[in-house]
Amino acid sequence: MIMRVRLLALFLVLLQGAVCSSSAMAEDDDEYEPKQWQEIEAPFPPANVRGNLLPLYVSAATANKFYIDGASLSVGADGVIRYVMVVETPEGGRNVTFEGMRCDARARRIYASGRLDGTWSKARKSEWARVQDAYANRQHAALFLEYFCPNGIAVRSAAEARDALVRGGHPDVVRR
Repeated sequence: MIMRVRLLALFLVLLQGAVCSSSAMAEDDDEYEPKQWQEIEAPFPPANVRGNLLPLYVSAATANKFYIDGASLSVGADGVIRYVMVVETPEGGRNVTFEGMRCDARARRIYASGRLDGTWSKARKSEWARVQDAYANRQHAALFLEYFCPNGIAVRSAAEARDALVRGGHPDVVRR
């Protein structure tokens, strides 16, 4: 009988230790839960871009010319790569947008469109959208895959992004 009581007491001690260690592990897990992503407020860059335009090759399927304003490039503390994109049509049309890209979420966002007077018009629908590799309009896919997010990993600095644009692609991208 004494042996059974001792075994029962030992079992209860072990059970209590297991419960305590599992609750301690649960508390430790709380410390390592990923934090909710929070976007920072970024000021709009100058909209009247002319001088620092870096060409962006999109595909042979479009006659439009694409550029990124090298002076506007930034990599925020929130992981968003922000830039001004300029699209020129063969007919002389010009579209200027201030945009952001998140490599971790494969998403892009348009913050504002440039006006003719050199100011910005805040985008009415400024939501994050998935970057898709569409055949004709693949400028965002090109930026994501070949310049700003090689292998899905964000460039670390604006200088690295500019260098990728100057080179015609990021050096970590495997060309097929």
